[in-house]
Amino acid sequence: MSPTTMSKRVTEMKILPAIVAMAVIVVASNIGVQFLVADGWLTWGAFTYPLAFLVTDVTNRLYGPDNARKVVLVGFVAGLACSLIGTQIVGEFGPLVTLRIALASGTAFLVAQLLDLAIFSKLRDRAWWVAPLTSSVIGSVVDTALFFTIAFAGFLAFPTTWGDVSWAQETTVVGPLWVGLGLADWGVKMAIALLALVPFRVITMNLHHGLRERG
Repeated sequence: MSPTTMSKRVTEMKILPAIVAMAVIVVASNIGVQFLVADGWLTWGAFTYPLAFLVTDVTNRLYGPDNARKVVLVGFVAGLACSLIGTQIVGEFGPLVTLRIALASGTAFLVAQLLDLAIFSKLRDRAWWVAPLTSSVIGSVVDTALFFTIAFAGFLAFPTTWGDVSWAQETTVVGPLWVGLGLADWGVKMAIALLALVPFRVITMNLHHGLRERG
């Protein structure tokens, strides 16, 4: 086995915890969205999903963007699998996951995570908190905007078989209901982006120290 191949395998073993964590977060979030909280404005998935940005950022900081991209792709595949399974499970109001929501979920996750990765890489040499906070905030904005627009916006034309979104057009103080739901979700993401700075700092400092000792 060549040194290059050996090095790649060692790195793959190092990012295995991140891969597992990303898969668990995505699966848990897909399950959590089935359960409403805060009078229906949020789901439990809103509180677990933002942790995906933390996993991406920690991996990027420790092992670089190429390995972080692998973790993101694992999360995308896990989310796609959950969506496909959800389309086959029929609940009280139809499939647990409509084709429109499946498209929105996959698109939002992949675009937002790759954007997070790119922004983090650009800012990685700034103060320790700048890259994770900036990338998570911008990624969260894009994720929320893409998901709720594709999934529920009435001005987008999708076949009716892809899901009924008439309920999401109900008027609220902030506009259509789907906009209000999106703002509530975005607010949670912003709060978690700030709170996630603590585990980001602790994890990266501890693992950096461990990597230096082994080196």
